[in-house]
Amino acid sequence: MPGRPLRLRTGVRFDVLDVPAEAGAGALRHLAPHSPVALRGDRMRLLVAAGSAEEVPGLLEWLEWGAVALDLRALGAGGSVTAPAPALLGPGSVPGAAVWLRPPGPGSEAGASLPALPAMGRERSAPDLVRLLDTVAAHCHRVRLRRVGAGASGGRRHRPSSFS
Repeated sequence: MPGRPLRLRTGVRFDVLDVPAEAGAGALRHLAPHSPVALRGDRMRLLVAAGSAEEVPGLLEWLEWGAVALDLRALGAGGSVTAPAPALLGPGSVPGAAVWLRPPGPGSEAGASLPALPAMGRERSAPDLVRLLDTVAAHCHRVRLRRVGAGASGGRRHRPSSFS
């Protein structure tokens, strides 16, 4: 149907970590250079191996991020995301549409390069999901603290008082 954005189902070939763009930007260096990443508004979508979304809550708990309010969503089986505009259309050609920051490589099997839990006894060339999730959680927390701090101080920096 014309005008309706194409939706990509998550949980089949990939899952998605949906995070604030600022937090995602801090985690990009922990991804392989060819790992697909999309941007939509102020949200970044990091593609991870299918099945990863169901592991996220337990991993966050294990990494001791479970009690922290993080602006991080994991989309897996049964979910969907708006398909990023094809690179040939160029940024801004479809208002409000997602765009690829790192599009999937042509003719490549994206699943093999997506962050995943390491397989026991096998070496993987893909980034480690645990390390990526820990990094993304830390960046999400920093973004949240900055926003809370800016709101509490009305945009001004507080200096701690010293007592002598």
